[in-house]
Amino acid sequence: MKFVDSCEVEIIAGSGGNGCVAFRRERFAPHGGPSGGDGGKGGDVVFVGDEGKLTLVDVAFSNRIVAESGENGRGKDQYGRGGPDRVVRVPVGTQGFDSVTNEPVFDVDAADKQVVVARGGRGGRGNIHFATPQDRAPRRAEPGEPGEEKKLRLELKVMADVGLLGFPNVGKSTFIRAVSRAKPKVAAYPFTTLVPHLGVAAIDSDASFVIADIPGLIPGAADGAGLGTRFLKHVQRTRALLHLITIDAGEGRDPVKDFAAINRELAKFDPVVASRPQVVAMSKADLPDVRAAHAKLKKKFARRGIDLMLVSAATGEGVREVLIALYALVKKP
Repeated sequence: MKFVDSCEVEIIAGSGGNGCVAFRRERFAPHGGPSGGDGGKGGDVVFVGDEGKLTLVDVAFSNRIVAESGENGRGKDQYGRGGPDRVVRVPVGTQGFDSVTNEPVFDVDAADKQVVVARGGRGGRGNIHFATPQDRAPRRAEPGEPGEEKKLRLELKVMADVGLLGFPNVGKSTFIRAVSRAKPKVAAYPFTTLVPHLGVAAIDSDASFVIADIPGLIPGAADGAGLGTRFLKHVQRTRALLHLITIDAGEGRDPVKDFAAINRELAKFDPVVASRPQVVAMSKADLPDVRAAHAKLKKKFARRGIDLMLVSAATGEGVREVLIALYALVKKP
């Protein structure tokens, strides 16, 4: 299924039905007074959080969401039926913004949470409401009110406890495959991960958390370089971050500089996210060059007040220790 995390959509709630002008015409009461019923209320457009949905592709494809209008009132005091609500199931983490002002409109931040995105119009009153001692046969009724219409930009921000950070090819996808049932693609080239992947990392039966594999960042990402801000937003809801670094002879990069570069991008994008607690680990510990470099790098990170852990998703070394450290941060009040 195609991953879509941003789209624009037109929302139109149902209009209220018109009130009716009618009079009783019973056999023995030819002038029996007004009997026009009210119109029904228009249907609302309601978004509901659905944990089973991971993309906005269905909403993006429809592009326009319309609720039914209420029925018109009828004679013999019959009220029109209200229009049914249009219920749209969206991924948990879906936010709505006004397309023109960019003001936030709603946030579906929990499973089964219901948000009325646009309200249906009120039904018009029939002429039974307008009879007075002076006018016992009113010939007026109210039209139904139009439903709300909105043009919204929808943004999906994945709901995860931990965001997985690091340059491309540091082993993020391999790590999340090792600790959960998520199956991101793994290959030896940059930007293998083109969509965020969520996985549940379990330490034991009573201790688990959701971890998100975020596509690799590079310098300039906050300004749109590489995969840019398209995926940086997915770390905004996390409570902690796992920052992976490693030795990559082919790229000739410095792990300390890589660490600093990623954190600069985070601070540029969102200082609040950059201030979140991080567990920093050196991945690919099964490689001799990585293991040999760890002791020296551990001292360099210690000067920054960081305990550089060592982990290998391939062999499982250090994985449980990393998960325990993350769990402690996630559950911290």
